[in-house]
Amino acid sequence: MAKGIVLASGSIHRKELLKNAGIDFTVEPSELDERAVEAPLLQSGAGPEDVAAILAEAKATDVSARHPGEIVIGADQTLSLDDEIFYKPANMEEARRTLLKLSGRTHTLNSAVVLVEDGVVTWRHVAIAAITLRQLDPGFIGRYLAAAGQKATTSVGAYQIEKEGIQLMERIEGDYFTIIGLPLLPLLKELRVRGEIDG
Repeated sequence: MAKGIVLASGSIHRKELLKNAGIDFTVEPSELDERAVEAPLLQSGAGPEDVAAILAEAKATDVSARHPGEIVIGADQTLSLDDEIFYKPANMEEARRTLLKLSGRTHTLNSAVVLVEDGVVTWRHVAIAAITLRQLDPGFIGRYLAAAGQKATTSVGAYQIEKEGIQLMERIEGDYFTIIGLPLLPLLKELRVRGEIDG
């Protein structure tokens, strides 16, 4: 008999991806303080892939404690440029500065997904995508942010590839689902292997 599946994320994009894939699941976002978990990782020199994976595990483990016998999906994504890790911009000015830094350069999105059962990580996967932004004129950035509005502060790179953000891009290398923040194909494969979804 299939186990219950819980998504430990408040992301509407991750929820939509699973829903569109026909997965039966419930949602319980983790209330973990991500920055508090992350701080010692950065001090120890952990890379952006490791940070994404550990945060995904921490969130799923947190929610798993309240869902015995169920499979909890944890996910996290980091954006890195050289050695710098970027976060969701706190406001529009921070979004503008992020886009100025990323302009004309290639950055990396590191998307981690894990499965946790009864507090134990039973599967993990990190997928990577590389995105090159066009050389962006500061005036265009201002107009883009005005059009995107507060949505620009809900994504780590101040863009949403499925919306106006696609106009910022010159080249994309990687899976669409990885860019959105949930490596869906490897996750579906693992759920099929376990007999949790039809296949």
